[in-house]
Amino acid sequence: MVGKSDDELPLASRKRKKLVPKEEPESDDGEESPATNGAGEDPDYGGSEDDVPLSKRRAAGSDSDDEVPLASRKRKNQATSKKVKKEKKYDSSDEENKPKKKVKTENSRAKTNNKVKAAPKEEKKPVVKKVKKEPEPEIPVWKWWLEDKLPQGIKWRSLTHTGPAFPDPYVPIPKHVKLSYDGTPITLSTDTEENATFYAKMLDHEYTSREVFRKNFFEDFRKYMTEEERKVIKKLELCDFSAMHAHFLAETAARKNRTKEEKEELKAKNKAIADVYGICKIDGHIQRVGNFRIEPPGLFRGRGDHPKQGKIKRKMEPEGIIINIGKGEPVPKCPEGHKWKAVQHDNKVTWLACWKENVLGNFKYVMLNPTSKIKGEKDHAKYETARRLKQEVGKIRENYRVDFQSKEMMIRQRAVALYFIDKLALRAGNEKDDDEADTVGCCSLRVEHIKLHEKWEDKEFVVEFDFLGKDSIRYQNWVAVNKRVFKNLKIFIKDKEPGDDLFDRLNTSKMNEYLSGLMPGLTAKVFRTYNASFTLQEQLRELTNPKSDLPNQVLTYNRANRVVAVLCNHQRAAPKGFDKQMENLVQQKDAKKEDVDKQKKVYKEAKNHYRVNRDDDKAKKRYEIEKRKLERLQESLLKLQVKETDKSENKTISLGTSKLNYLDPRISVAWCKKYTVPIEKVYNKTQRDKFLWAIEMATEDFEW
Repeated sequence: MVGKSDDELPLASRKRKKLVPKEEPESDDGEESPATNGAGEDPDYGGSEDDVPLSKRRAAGSDSDDEVPLASRKRKNQATSKKVKKEKKYDSSDEENKPKKKVKTENSRAKTNNKVKAAPKEEKKPVVKKVKKEPEPEIPVWKWWLEDKLPQGIKWRSLTHTGPAFPDPYVPIPKHVKLSYDGTPITLSTDTEENATFYAKMLDHEYTSREVFRKNFFEDFRKYMTEEERKVIKKLELCDFSAMHAHFLAETAARKNRTKEEKEELKAKNKAIADVYGICKIDGHIQRVGNFRIEPPGLFRGRGDHPKQGKIKRKMEPEGIIINIGKGEPVPKCPEGHKWKAVQHDNKVTWLACWKENVLGNFKYVMLNPTSKIKGEKDHAKYETARRLKQEVGKIRENYRVDFQSKEMMIRQRAVALYFIDKLALRAGNEKDDDEADTVGCCSLRVEHIKLHEKWEDKEFVVEFDFLGKDSIRYQNWVAVNKRVFKNLKIFIKDKEPGDDLFDRLNTSKMNEYLSGLMPGLTAKVFRTYNASFTLQEQLRELTNPKSDLPNQVLTYNRANRVVAVLCNHQRAAPKGFDKQMENLVQQKDAKKEDVDKQKKVYKEAKNHYRVNRDDDKAKKRYEIEKRKLERLQESLLKLQVKETDKSENKTISLGTSKLNYLDPRISVAWCKKYTVPIEKVYNKTQRDKFLWAIEMATEDFEW
């Protein structure tokens, strides 16, 4: 990038040590969205669309009959129905394709006389035509971006919905399946039995080996017991859940062996629920609801080493749920025998229902689907704020460099923290209570989280970071910093203990208050969005070769996306079965390479034959057929090679989080349009629905 010093740019492209994933993140998009059911633990209940993969692509160019569209296949049965067959002409030099003379035997004559066809030597399996499933009726697209905006603060004018969907009631396990205590089977009350099943289902999970998990579970287990049960069950070590566990293993096996009809029945049941609870109407337009299901009770897991893991998440009753709906609209029907906690008509909020869960005391919300107008408007506003920062960031950087030498310690700490937020795309961080996971951000870093190196390898003034960030994902990095920043850090850690705050005179609130004075709507979070989007655009500009073929263009985009994911520390553990998948991919690639080598010989033979027989139409036709076949195989091989490279490079990096939450989709759309890359190669169906506003808005000339 011409005209910009290295200090003015995000450290996305600088050399960086390999990040060490501590645990695979279940989601990482909570910054821009409110808390959802289950704190993101279960994707069926309010989880984010974390790391959604690119649409699966079938390798093209296969020469098997199954890979050819049915419409273009040679209809063999038509030939047999004709009374007279025309013999194919052949070239005398083409001995391989020379038709063989048929010799009739006595048996064949007899069969002919009886008008019975001889059975073929090798009976081919009939081609089963795949019947396409009828697509679900699409909800009409609401092009809200073409309409006038509502007054400031107003989110909707009318809202109607059917409320949340509750989980099925608990079904007691068979009476002969019991918990044993000190070798004696015990008949439990229904509530206690249900709580026991939560632990029994996780018996072979790593969580149940953790001391904190076991301790928290047993405390709650006894808390919700009857008085009589509490007198008997006193130690977890004496509880035997093995019979229950075996029962649930058998149930799991039975589910896996369900018939097609049973699976279809369950699918239809879930669809019927979604058709009722999964849609709402806003300002006269149908919109999809996101997490419309109330999460069923179970055991809290949390992320990383959460101090409350193992506690029992209680069943949520309607009496704890607040409904938000348009004034004058029918109130959602409450389950029989119950009533809602409250019904309100607040058009300044976007949630449809909310409640407070019992483990962390957080509010949970039923929100609209990411494809909705409200979510789209929020995304658009977020990226526009980041674009405005682009115009102001030069002045802001100049200010914090001056503040490096401020006489006031708080201003100096604020300047260094903002330097890290800007250059490293660190989250600001918030103060944590003792009962929360020990994760930190920039403003809450402790002395123990950094080490200072006057020299590290070939660099000077290097800061080594090592801490647990959001979702307990480890952030480990070695960064060469401004000399003045390095000196200030020495001052900040002087005479402090490892557990003391690095920025002891600063917190996130003070940082955001200062930033809002520099630019309306500016927070520490905006820097993260700005640096991610800016880096993507610069990487695409630097890496894209206009002459590349489609597979390599897609690889280019993923590499640019990966630079952003590394900058934002979007890690994941290697996917389960990754090595086996790579092994299969290599085998496919090697097999395809053999096919290509064989076809090259066939093509070369056909080509040489055509050179000698230029006037022979048969030779020309064969040459063209073999040439096309070789091209298809080479294209297929290229796709497998690119797929292998892409998969290997993204083994421990999650591309989906930054793509969905930090990268302005207009950058990707403009790039696709400019280089004629199909948008589905970058965004899957769900993502295309979410960013429809960007697909409609952005032209190939869009500049972020």
